[in-house]
Amino acid sequence: MTETLVGPFELERDIKKSRFLARAIPIANPEEADAFIARIAAAEPDATHHCWAWQYGPHCRCHDAGEPSGTAGRPILQVVVAQKLDRVAIVVSRWFGGIKLGAGGLVRAYAGTAAECLREAPKEELIERIRLGFHCSFSLLGLVQARLPEWGVEADHPIFDENGAQFQLLLPQALHDDVCRKITDLTSGQADIRLIED
Repeated sequence: MTETLVGPFELERDIKKSRFLARAIPIANPEEADAFIARIAAAEPDATHHCWAWQYGPHCRCHDAGEPSGTAGRPILQVVVAQKLDRVAIVVSRWFGGIKLGAGGLVRAYAGTAAECLREAPKEELIERIRLGFHCSFSLLGLVQARLPEWGVEADHPIFDENGAQFQLLLPQALHDDVCRKITDLTSGQADIRLIED
């Protein structure tokens, strides 16, 4: 089961006089992750480092932000993967307190802060959704509109033409076969149901 965060979450730790602040958010695309990272860096230029990682489907990135190579970004990303999270961005900011942690200490500090933040953050199961489209005649319009909410389907406002209405539905992928069957039965096979690619 893959999860994502319900909303923004942050957690702060002090490690050998350095302050570590982890902030994590759910993301809808990689651009949101980049904007989140840029906002934090711009808002807190006094931090010594803003190390980060994000995961979005098969895509991921991480950055050490000036810390020794491999001591921050990669350990943060490994935490995201280990906790089976997706569509998540996390920034761990550090304010140096005067005591050097060494490479192993940095890995433990960044990964530990990120892990604790993500462990405590409220999460929800990530459900893959798909879009379906189909056309419905005027005679079945009322019936279709009444049934869609009962089936756990979100529908955009229909687009009307001279023969009826065009529907676009958003539904969990797991409901695809069931919803297609119900639409086919309801319209006596008249609906031409198609998958809409983003």
